[in-house]
Amino acid sequence: MKYIDEYRDGAIARALASDITSLATRHWVLMEICGGQTHTIMRYGLDELLPASIELVHGPGCPVCVTPIETIDKAIALAMLPDVTLVSYGDMLRVPGSHSDLFRAKARGADVRIAYAPTEALKIARAHPERKVVFLAIGFETTAPANAMTVWQARREGLTNFSMLASHVLVPPAMRALLSSPDNRIQGFIAPGHVCTVVGYREYEELAREFFIPIVVGGFEPVDLLEAILMLVRQLEEGTAIVQNQYARSVSYQGNLPAQQILREVFEVADQKWRGIGEIPQSGMRFRREYAAYDANHLFALDLIAADEPAECISAMILQGRRKPTECAAFGTRCTPENPLGAPMVSSEGACAAYYTYRRHAVATAQETR
Repeated sequence: MKYIDEYRDGAIARALASDITSLATRHWVLMEICGGQTHTIMRYGLDELLPASIELVHGPGCPVCVTPIETIDKAIALAMLPDVTLVSYGDMLRVPGSHSDLFRAKARGADVRIAYAPTEALKIARAHPERKVVFLAIGFETTAPANAMTVWQARREGLTNFSMLASHVLVPPAMRALLSSPDNRIQGFIAPGHVCTVVGYREYEELAREFFIPIVVGGFEPVDLLEAILMLVRQLEEGTAIVQNQYARSVSYQGNLPAQQILREVFEVADQKWRGIGEIPQSGMRFRREYAAYDANHLFALDLIAADEPAECISAMILQGRRKPTECAAFGTRCTPENPLGAPMVSSEGACAAYYTYRRHAVATAQETR
């Protein structure tokens, strides 16, 4: 693998931006799917390097952001049970549910613990057989294999006090939903490199053919993204629509076959609700019948919990690339990382958090001069 500095080289980035400027003859709307890519764009000001004819919009590829609000409510309800230990990634603790979040539940005495890998929840279950240990498992195809492997291991060991509250989503069906919308403006996609590292990019070829839209698998450094944008603009200007792989140093066509195998072993594809967007057919993964004993939804009868989005939050529009975070009236005032109205403001991959971190002072200055 090449040194990371090469992918952050300013001279290379400016040269790529210049090539894009020279090539673009029309207005093109491009969407980067992954929230990590959004943060790179904001952190390095890549959108400001591009000509005005290239419009970047941000997609639903933030796993925390698209976790249904009722999943958060379910996690809080579980955490408040006296015999339950809820284990979660740290960025889930401030994600707002209907009336609270896991951070506040922990403050009220709930046994909520932060982990950096799902296998840490297994360690807790082994060490405390008297506790019911539940891991809040969220994410795209990137994190799902590790969660599947953890459940597989728990079954192999015969652990009866471990389960998962799982909310896994798939990228291609979400892209299909965006492209099928009557007010779709997207003309090219930067596909998420980390997801494609696991599943490859074969599935994207059908989307490219059906909707005649170019798709480029992109990495996460500035040069990666600018090169992916250049590849998209070149296709658009030439009138072609194929899938290309900019992130070849990490992504192969077939992806990680052992990871895909463990996913198929533990999960099956199902309809899935996305926070702020609604249900997307065949866009999620649920436990197979053989692994139902590790499904917290089944074990704790949580299916009856439902919730609505707060009316003031426009995260649904932001996740679909229809609005920018700065177009929200609550941005940076009534909605901040400390007191978020929606998940995109609190997640480390959320678009609102990216704008708050890297652009809020510019927004404030612009508002003061009006």
